[in-house]
Amino acid sequence: MTARLLFTNAGNAPSNNLARSLRTGADPVFLVGCNEDQFALRKSDADKNYLVPPTDHPEWVHALRWIAETESLDLIIPTVDTDVDDLSRVRSRLGEYLFLPRASLVEICRDKYRLIELLRSNGVDAPASYLVKDMKQITGIFRQLGKRPVWCRVRSGAGALGALPVRTPEHARNWIRYWKEMRGVPVNSFVLSEYLPGRDFGCQCLWKDGELVLIKTYERLSYLGTGSQASQVSSVAALAKTVYEPKVVDTCVRAIRSLDAKASGVFSIDLKENARGIPCITEINAGRFSSATNIFDLVGKQNMVKTFVRLAQDLPVDIEDSYDAAPDWYMLRDVDGAPRIFHASDFSDNIVNAWQGAGTRRTRLRAT
Repeated sequence: MTARLLFTNAGNAPSNNLARSLRTGADPVFLVGCNEDQFALRKSDADKNYLVPPTDHPEWVHALRWIAETESLDLIIPTVDTDVDDLSRVRSRLGEYLFLPRASLVEICRDKYRLIELLRSNGVDAPASYLVKDMKQITGIFRQLGKRPVWCRVRSGAGALGALPVRTPEHARNWIRYWKEMRGVPVNSFVLSEYLPGRDFGCQCLWKDGELVLIKTYERLSYLGTGSQASQVSSVAALAKTVYEPKVVDTCVRAIRSLDAKASGVFSIDLKENARGIPCITEINAGRFSSATNIFDLVGKQNMVKTFVRLAQDLPVDIEDSYDAAPDWYMLRDVDGAPRIFHASDFSDNIVNAWQGAGTRRTRLRAT
């Protein structure tokens, strides 16, 4: 039976990556895309595309329902955080097409400061964090955190929005002042946190009625766009590899269970190690797949997006071990190309080491 699915924000990288994952294997799918931007739609890999009103337009929800009924859809899949928020808001009118975490959990996860405080109060490892209520507090927060640098960031948003490591209170004040004056971000939208210097992990997991169904992990090794990022890091990895990290899995599972004993849907979780090597959760994206989902879908025994679709339709899934770890697979991403995935054993395929060849030639010349 063909699954008929609608992607929001069609044409962007996350939606096209989901399409790539779903089209692997024998299970047939019919993919529909929608976007308010007709130019973005020209990049969509969906089988059929619809131009829709902006999400704040009164006809937006009616347009989605009309598409769902016209195309006999099984499921609407949001691809960015704002889509999750907007669909969660209208779940009473589109609920039969959605497989989202509960609305209150989505709201908690959108506020990084509130989320971290809740995790820490439940004994889940997360960085010590303080809300900047006004500029006068910053020096005191630095004293409380102690070690330098300190991580300064906006409490909501994606892509390391407003994030920067700062060494002095004056660094923090200047950075926050810039965002306030140039970008209109209020002072009290910023958080100062413990700086986490260790390895950077991504974890994605699927839940159904409080039961963990599937979980996978990878490590970010380098980042896209670091040349233009003041923070020199990003949630988008240029090079990533799959890893077997039970400590990361344990932290993520405890986090979701502490937030919702009946959790359902997909959760993408970011973690970094602290100075003692303990993985700490920095954010949870509830209700949408990571833009790097191909490394979870195309490697290992289970395809996460396909499993998600089956769970949403109340179809059985055959998974013996919820932690599907397949180490040493790498994913390369760049701005203008599709993600490339390969195993460590394939590193040297079709590559000639010119240094070695040139050295051998010089040795032969000296011998003659």
